Amino acid sequence: MSRTRLILSLLIPALAVAGPLPKPDRGGVPESRLYDYGVMGPPATPAIVAAAGAAVATPLPAGPFEADWESIRKHYRTPAWFEDAKFGIFMHWGVYAVPAHRNEWYEKYMYGAGLAWHTANFGAPDQFGYKDFIPMFRQEKFDAAQWAGLFRRSGARFVMPSAQHHDNFALWDSKVTPFNALRMGPKRDLIGELAAAVRKEGMKFGVSNHGVENFTFINPPQALDDRLKAAQADLYDPKWAAFYNVADRSPAAMTRFLSDWLARNLELIDQYQPDLLWFDNGVNLRVLDPLKLRVAAHYYNRARAWNKEVSIGSKFVAYAPSNDDTQQVGAIIDFEKIGARSPPDIRPGPWMVDDAIGSTWGYTSGMKVAGGGAIVGRLVDTVSKGGFYLLNLSPRADGVIPEEQQRTLQEVGAWLDNNGEAIYGTRPWKQFGEDSWRFTSKGDAVYAVGLPRDGSVVLRVLGPGAGRVQRVEQLGRDGVLPFRQAQEGLTVEGISIAAGGLPAALKVTF
Repeated sequence: MSRTRLILSLLIPALAVAGPLPKPDRGGVPESRLYDYGVMGPPATPAIVAAAGAAVATPLPAGPFEADWESIRKHYRTPAWFEDAKFGIFMHWGVYAVPAHRNEWYEKYMYGAGLAWHTANFGAPDQFGYKDFIPMFRQEKFDAAQWAGLFRRSGARFVMPSAQHHDNFALWDSKVTPFNALRMGPKRDLIGELAAAVRKEGMKFGVSNHGVENFTFINPPQALDDRLKAAQADLYDPKWAAFYNVADRSPAAMTRFLSDWLARNLELIDQYQPDLLWFDNGVNLRVLDPLKLRVAAHYYNRARAWNKEVSIGSKFVAYAPSNDDTQQVGAIIDFEKIGARSPPDIRPGPWMVDDAIGSTWGYTSGMKVAGGGAIVGRLVDTVSKGGFYLLNLSPRADGVIPEEQQRTLQEVGAWLDNNGEAIYGTRPWKQFGEDSWRFTSKGDAVYAVGLPRDGSVVLRVLGPGAGRVQRVEQLGRDGVLPFRQAQEGLTVEGISIAAGGLPAALKVTF
């Protein structure tokens, strides 16, 4: 008997082979209305996690990092490039763009609340399941060089596609899973092609892996489950069982799933040398710490050999063993969307916010797309509070980034061409803003970014108490602006107003 099977047979209580799974143990993490602790992650036990780790024989690469929190804390440093880059591109890029309906969780909904719509448009799941969208995900118009050039012109310094979403389909050339883009669908290594093109344009490249949530993602109603099981179709087709992870949810299956998750991450690290490896909420579970630590130690030791500064990105307390999200260890915390979940004020330490350009994360027909003015406003607000803005795009199934998304990127890039000095390499000032204006700082300058009224503004916080102002300039223009510093604040006049609702950026030098 193998070591893995022995651990399972001795220590793991029986779980149902299929059907609803128990919610995972919160591991002492307090309830939060803002964060998913990991309810979509697999409800593993310590024994299952131990067996999953033991099943992956890959040795830890040589280096100072061990797979424990103290070692990671001692040796990890936030990459300098991340501190200065401030703006990056994220992508929800996957099979769900084929139906282009509802959102990127189409797979989950088609076996539940969206069953009637799916059946009316594609057929019942026993005739046309989610797997049948894979051959339609052709990416025949995907041009990595064109995408990379667009991203560079947008002003982004970092690009991170979703290498795998909750649907368990890998967009890279994988030896770990057969369900990958080189063997199916596009028949191309999408991640490899994009990584090479992005780096050729001088940008950093990362990958996101949302795959740990696949094990609990699909939960069909009983009648559909019974029908598919009786027919051995789709979710219960033995050839696709390891893709869907519905037919078998036993302890042994969960162990195999977590071993596969670990192996896929090690493969992504070794094949593509990502500058950032990002995880979604499913890895927040404390019980998964041994696997997360193994990924971190492997990644950071590899990066030492590559002579690269890299980091993991994750949410809430995934890499905060104290269960305090302000005490991250070996990772950069990510917040989902500008608003209730993102920091309302300056937050110490490195952080980022991922934010959608449109009304859905993945491409959907008729999705609404924000314009350049709105995106620049979110970028400036994030940077003023010490964060990094990660703008999500939604490519189509044919490999095209829709024109309205490209137009927004071009508008953002044009603004950054003139005003990037107020963004790149800056740090928060003593307060992030005043009214609708936002502040950043660099050296002896404070940058004020906002929409002036009638070409002028009074910034109360920049009165004499802030220090003596020497000059005021508007980025993107030659010369200095007339100003007056008095008790009521700093009055600046002669500000040019940009078209399209884009803000002005003032450089105030002390």
